[in-house]
Amino acid sequence: MRENHAAGVSASSMRNATTAVILAAGLGTRMCSALPKAMHLLGGRPMISHLIETASAVFDCVVVVIGPEMDALAQACAPHAVVVQAERLGTGHAARTAEALFGDGDVAILYADNPLISGETMRALLAARAQPGTSLALLAMRPMDPGRYGRVVVENGRVTRIVEWKDATDAERAIDLCNAGVICAEARYLRDWLAELRADNTQGEYYLTDVVALAAERGVVRFVEAPEAELAGINSRRELARAEAALQARLREAALERGVTLVAPETVFFSTDTQLDADVTIEPNVVFGPGVRVRSGAVIRAFSHLEGCDVGGSAIIGPYARLRPGTICEEGSHVGNFVELKAATLGRGAKANHLTYLGDATIGARTNIGAGTITCNYDGYFKHRTIIGENAFIGSDSILIAPVKVGDGALVAAGSVITEGVPDDALAMGRARQTNKDGRAAVLRDILKARKEQG
Repeated sequence: MRENHAAGVSASSMRNATTAVILAAGLGTRMCSALPKAMHLLGGRPMISHLIETASAVFDCVVVVIGPEMDALAQACAPHAVVVQAERLGTGHAARTAEALFGDGDVAILYADNPLISGETMRALLAARAQPGTSLALLAMRPMDPGRYGRVVVENGRVTRIVEWKDATDAERAIDLCNAGVICAEARYLRDWLAELRADNTQGEYYLTDVVALAAERGVVRFVEAPEAELAGINSRRELARAEAALQARLREAALERGVTLVAPETVFFSTDTQLDADVTIEPNVVFGPGVRVRSGAVIRAFSHLEGCDVGGSAIIGPYARLRPGTICEEGSHVGNFVELKAATLGRGAKANHLTYLGDATIGARTNIGAGTITCNYDGYFKHRTIIGENAFIGSDSILIAPVKVGDGALVAAGSVITEGVPDDALAMGRARQTNKDGRAAVLRDILKARKEQG
């Protein structure tokens, strides 16, 4: 059964093009998860998204093989072609499911659980296949712990076959060159080899690795060796954590190379789409969720969490600040400790330095937000917006009940509850009147003490 979810994609349109086929039908059984393996997050994005992005920059076409009832995965692969492997009969069977979309050029078979393969490695694979006399090229590595990886058998400098660990002899298991699973061959030959596969192994499956021996009969099989950090498979939570560590190390190095100061690099965590200009400073224990842009001269202080936000030049964020999606902190603005912003714009030079929540709010330039201020943006059904003008002053412990507007230069007295608009340059006081009862504190203490003693 095949399904093509990419409009306008056909075999004829893919003629003479290089094609990457990504096998992504895995259920994630060893992940102990109901989520398809390819949808587990790495650097803030599904694993499949990493591989699709890289492959799209190298190959002319990308095709993804998924399993039945994986609608979320199919959506994550859009707009690329998707085919469904109705029965999970092995990697060779999965590749065969997509053969109608191979086109007539070179085809590489990739795996969704190898999401960190670089574009350089993919290009090296294509280059190796293009060498005269080469029938097939594959990726290999020498991991610190070869474990249960398939072994690459090389004789007289040529790859002759791949042997799966469970089918290998002791001598074959001693080989340290391991198969990463990725192969590249001409489409016309790959179709023929896939048709010849047999499920005569302990698992009763069609192994894609058996294609290597068939290719070796026709010509030279070459291998491209790449670092384990790129090629190590992700089949468990432990392996996912290792891949995350490898990716974070790569992202930190890239940030340092771009001129970003990381005070304690090993404590900072990025998403793959984090954008940091040169001369940004990141203090320890900062986490960047997806969709963050930080501009030159900004300082992100310790223990802050940013997601879906834009931080302007020379802004200061934190420590212990949280910027949620839709937040814009303009140039020179300050967000201090235990301050949370959501869908809020903090204008140029504006400050919210202490213990504040600003949700669905627009704060004008140079306005000061006092400690303990809250914009009450949600009525249980709808979100409402608070608008505060420029050069305003919001006193500590103020509550602004949206929708409400505070004008330019207005001053809201500390402890106020603001339910109506405040004109420009007005002073607003929304407090209950204070009453003092002389001597009543001592009387009240005596009453309460007596109640406690009685019972």
